[in-house]
Amino acid sequence: MTDLTVGEGARSVRVIEDFARSELFDRTFQEGMELVEETATYLDGGGRQESKLLSRNAALAYAAESMRLTTRLMQVASWLLVQRAVREGDMAPEAACEDRYRLGGEEVSRGGEPESIEDLPSGLLGLLDRSERLYERVRRLDQRMYVEGVLDEGNAVLSQFDRLRSAFGAA
Repeated sequence: MTDLTVGEGARSVRVIEDFARSELFDRTFQEGMELVEETATYLDGGGRQESKLLSRNAALAYAAESMRLTTRLMQVASWLLVQRAVREGDMAPEAACEDRYRLGGEEVSRGGEPESIEDLPSGLLGLLDRSERLYERVRRLDQRMYVEGVLDEGNAVLSQFDRLRSAFGAA
């Protein structure tokens, strides 16, 4: 677990809990789970058929990129499920700070451009693009909540939640 002082721990817990209850979380969770489902359907159906028509080099690139895609999405899904567990009270926010629950797979998710990318099916290319953008958004959230939320006294996310509370008279 991360070493937090009492003040930092309370601040970080509040950021984590506020995010887990936010509309941003709801939208991100829904997008992530839908993309996981869409990807599984594609890779098991149309993508499998399309991959059989590829040249040897393109088929190797397809295999590598589909593995990178699934790894990236599983990392995002795992992170989102941890946030949902916090929201539902199944996991303490402090536990979500542990490294094992943080977004991982960055080295796998950020592979180099395949040489045969132009030969890859458009369905796979679209899923790769969408998954990369989602991963980047979740990576930024993870950084803000678990690194900046603990280390940066002027946390932008927390600051916005504080302003909303003040504006609507919440405790």
